[in-house]
Amino acid sequence: MEKNLKKSNSDSNDDIPPSTHPSFFIGSSVIPIINKLQDIFAPLGDIDDRLTGLRLPQVAVIGSQSSGKSSVLEALVGRDFLPRGSDICTRRPLVLQLEKRSAGIGNDSLEWGEFAHLPENRFYDFSAIRREILAETEKEVGVNKGVSDKQIRLKICSPNVLNITLVDLPGITKVPVGDQPSDIEARIRNMIMSYIKQETSIILAVSPANADLANSDALQMAKQVDPTGTRTIGVITKLDIMDKGTNARNFLLGKVIPLRLGYVGVVNRSQEDINNNRPIREALAYEEQFFRDYHVYRGLSDRCGIPQLAKKLNQILEQHIRNVLPTLKTDLTSHLVAVEKELRAYGEALESKGERGAMLLNILTKYSEAFSSEVDGKSQAMTTKELSGGARIHHIFQSIFVKSLEEVDPCEDLSDEDIRIAIHNATGPRNALFVPEVPFEVLVRRQIARLLDPSLQCLRFVYDELIKISRACETVEMQRFSELRRRLEDVTARFLRDDVKPAERMITNLIDMEIDYINSSHPNFIGGTKAVDMAQNELKTMQVGRPQSDNDRMSSAGTSTTRTWGVTSLFGIRGSSAGNSSKRHAAEVVHDINLAPPVIQLKNPPPVLRPGETETEYQVEIIVTKLLITSYYDIVRRNIQDLVPKAIMHYLVNHAKRNLLGTFIEKLYRENLYEDLLREHDDVVIQRRTTVEMCNALRQAVETLDEFVADVSTLSSSDGMDALPNFSYLSSNSYSKSST
Repeated sequence: MEKNLKKSNSDSNDDIPPSTHPSFFIGSSVIPIINKLQDIFAPLGDIDDRLTGLRLPQVAVIGSQSSGKSSVLEALVGRDFLPRGSDICTRRPLVLQLEKRSAGIGNDSLEWGEFAHLPENRFYDFSAIRREILAETEKEVGVNKGVSDKQIRLKICSPNVLNITLVDLPGITKVPVGDQPSDIEARIRNMIMSYIKQETSIILAVSPANADLANSDALQMAKQVDPTGTRTIGVITKLDIMDKGTNARNFLLGKVIPLRLGYVGVVNRSQEDINNNRPIREALAYEEQFFRDYHVYRGLSDRCGIPQLAKKLNQILEQHIRNVLPTLKTDLTSHLVAVEKELRAYGEALESKGERGAMLLNILTKYSEAFSSEVDGKSQAMTTKELSGGARIHHIFQSIFVKSLEEVDPCEDLSDEDIRIAIHNATGPRNALFVPEVPFEVLVRRQIARLLDPSLQCLRFVYDELIKISRACETVEMQRFSELRRRLEDVTARFLRDDVKPAERMITNLIDMEIDYINSSHPNFIGGTKAVDMAQNELKTMQVGRPQSDNDRMSSAGTSTTRTWGVTSLFGIRGSSAGNSSKRHAAEVVHDINLAPPVIQLKNPPPVLRPGETETEYQVEIIVTKLLITSYYDIVRRNIQDLVPKAIMHYLVNHAKRNLLGTFIEKLYRENLYEDLLREHDDVVIQRRTTVEMCNALRQAVETLDEFVADVSTLSSSDGMDALPNFSYLSSNSYSKSST
């Protein structure tokens, strides 16, 4: 420390003439508040993704390699402290905070620097600052010429500077050298763009006068993000080494590439001056003499020299900060609200078993309540875009299950042939004396059995909806505990599967009950008499519509081989053959046998037998059977439409609402499971820690602004700083007027 003190004393700039040093100008009042905010956010590293769009006002210094950026910055500080070399020197963004402080007594009168990564470690030897910048750069990107966007933060306190915050960015390079990556130019340009595209950034575009100013890389990049030139300051360096007969007057006047904030021309130390350790104070005196003697730049004193650049930067940054402070306060507050909300979602870290038990019970209770709310339609997160929760279950019952059963024709898969065969089979070896009940019961049972599949499908649909509801009930706290989430989903799915079984048995029993007993005494059943009347009317209507055929006439005449009882057979016995042939004497029969021809051989019956009656045979019976089936099926269908949803609601939906929490407590609320269930993922732990840090930083920043705003308002009204011009006098038109 003693060595640093001595070195610093020998290099003191206290003897620099006031007229040639930036300290000649009054320091600003609001820039330190931005520096303080930067210090608050510095421990967080690069700006967090959650703070996208929140950028603090600062001056971004850009320029091509060897444009003189480093010389300008060192001249503003009045010290040699930046790495030098023929290749790229700035390989990481250097956030340089210049802080003006009053001259004190003893060590307090000295200038010093302090790095954010070495807090409370002051550097009084500025050559040590240079070495630390190099060491920190190589720590991040190695000894090659690669670049990194990770910042180095350096604060320099001195009575000889004005309050300015600058970011020295790597110089724009064209061709990779040494072991630089092949895309070094693109990397540097992307890094520069990430700073200068922010509306809160002032762009300090540095261009050497001994190059083609119209093709300046810095000005071209600045124009991409600031096409109107409202936040770009042009700095033209090396004015003293321009070709003889040329000058930068028109550029300084803004006649070539206009910038509303104007230009400043400076004279840098040459490489020989740097090699010979020529003091900056001598370089500043030489610069002042150069502009005094060179008649081309006479009348442009307000835009020539390092002191004018310092003053302009100070005033522009001061006004810029005043303009953005209200918005900055609003942005900080809104970000704080968002981060606090996120932090609440993570919750507090759980230490004791009591805390874990209370947290677990709270999560299980909230989950069960959310499940019931979704089913009952009381969820606060109700959507207005589609049906959800219990409304979907109601839709399944009424618009899918009930409607589908109503659209089914109970006889659509029963042909007249099927019914005729069923009637034949029901009579056995005899002719039926009445319309047989057996075929009706057989056929109607078959139709009732068809109701089982859609009923079970309805149960499956509701089960699927309950699974969806359970997955939508994830509470905010559950995001912390992946194992608890998994176990909750497993227990819920198993619980609902178990509830499906009794509901399935009940539905099956309902169908079996309907099949097992055909209640022909049901008051809504059409009955045989009414069905016969309807069948007769329908048959008459059919016969009126077609001419009588020979077969019909034969049937109406009646023969021994044709059924003649027709509809009347529904009420009496079938008729037999006419005459008394059955009373023939036995002798006549024997006589006939003696005269009979050879024995008639019958064909073997085929494996599949079908009735051989004509198409009109059994028409009345068929119609009656269909009417009876339809009538009774409708009775059963209505019962099923009513009872199946009730069974599903009782055994599955309402049972889940009533017993889900109890099941959770039984399966999961155990002390030996606390640690496993409430173990947080490493990412959650890290995210909570960074969120806490972010939240604390935002709170501190908001408090800092709250404390400062009143002072700024008072100062603005007293010193007239709020009346600072918008620097329109620095436009090209104003330049022209001032130079005449």
